[in-house]
Amino acid sequence: MSQPLDGVTVVALEQAVAAPLATRNLADLGARVIKVERVGRGDFARDYDHVVHGTGAHFVWLNRGKESLAVDLKTDEGRRIVRRLVDRADVFVQNLAPGAAARLGLGSVELRAERPELVVVNLSGYGAGGPYEQRKAYDMLVQAEAGLVSITGTPATPVKTGIPTADIAAGMYCAQSVLAALLRRARTGEGATVEVSMLEATVEWMGYPLYTSMHTGEQPTRMGLSHGAIAPYDAYPTRDGQILIGVQNDAGWRALVTGVLGVPELADDPRFVTNVDRVRHRAECDALVAAETARWSTAELDARLAAAGVPAAEVRELSEVLTHPQLRERDRWRTIGTEHARVPALLPPATFADVEARMSDVPALGQHTRALLLEAGLTEAAADEMLTRAVAAQAPASDRSDE
Repeated sequence: MSQPLDGVTVVALEQAVAAPLATRNLADLGARVIKVERVGRGDFARDYDHVVHGTGAHFVWLNRGKESLAVDLKTDEGRRIVRRLVDRADVFVQNLAPGAAARLGLGSVELRAERPELVVVNLSGYGAGGPYEQRKAYDMLVQAEAGLVSITGTPATPVKTGIPTADIAAGMYCAQSVLAALLRRARTGEGATVEVSMLEATVEWMGYPLYTSMHTGEQPTRMGLSHGAIAPYDAYPTRDGQILIGVQNDAGWRALVTGVLGVPELADDPRFVTNVDRVRHRAECDALVAAETARWSTAELDARLAAAGVPAAEVRELSEVLTHPQLRERDRWRTIGTEHARVPALLPPATFADVEARMSDVPALGQHTRALLLEAGLTEAAADEMLTRAVAAQAPASDRSDE
């Protein structure tokens, strides 16, 4: 059975997180993704760290299944090579600084004037135009501008999320826009020019806190693990640790106090009968629940909560996630190649019943350069001459993950 995006070619002039996440999702779905990188250093995410057997963790996460072309875009020859590849592609994705792609002859207006069927996605921090267009847009900064930091953390301390949420939001909308544009092109023959900004993607994800503030005029309180509108909803102590409990409705409260904690008198306590009551008396509610949960071990209480149908979860360290019983039972781990070793990787969340996602190797810098120079129309002699002059670079065979 064919992959969903078999036959689709994507050229990506990308770096860091947002655009590489988008194109990795397309590669997992079967698209051919040609990643354009700088000669010498490549995508700087390669060197955020070297924890994956010498390769950066960000890079391994975001770049499996791609072909790496290392070429100097400051040269006319380098720009011509990339332009030739884009002229044969279905999709072009870029997240360079605002205006940089156009200065390289790779602007959406120029590209689609010649090929209106091309899908071009421009991913940026703040979008074209406006007073923030040229500002640096690192994930933490966008989280702050979008208000995410203002609602994350404890009442005393705002924090950013532990993952690059702004980058991920923008990358997912980028991938979604490519799929929508390709679907429309299949019907009409017309491509698309799409703009995705990290700020707008993250503000969209702000969801109910933004609407709450809009219609109450109040800033939601940072609640840590708790929830401003639901109680009990927090981490509670056990004999050997803690467990999260999230009671979503009044029936859940009754199940918690009668079927799990063994204090049925709390079910009809007028302070706690409804969620509105429990939120109003949150401190008392949390204290009573905590006094009862502390009587059990985490494992015992987790089993009791699950049996009673009360929403709960253990607070797992990342080492425990790697061996999570649900992921293991569902066979979600695969092995992919990197420059120096083969490593585990998680299957994409979207599971097709008839075909498994294509999870190919993470490329070394310039691993596919010579082949792509030939594909772009150069003779072998011309390709070798570009490599000799360092206008392009080919990874040594020993650094290639497929050898």
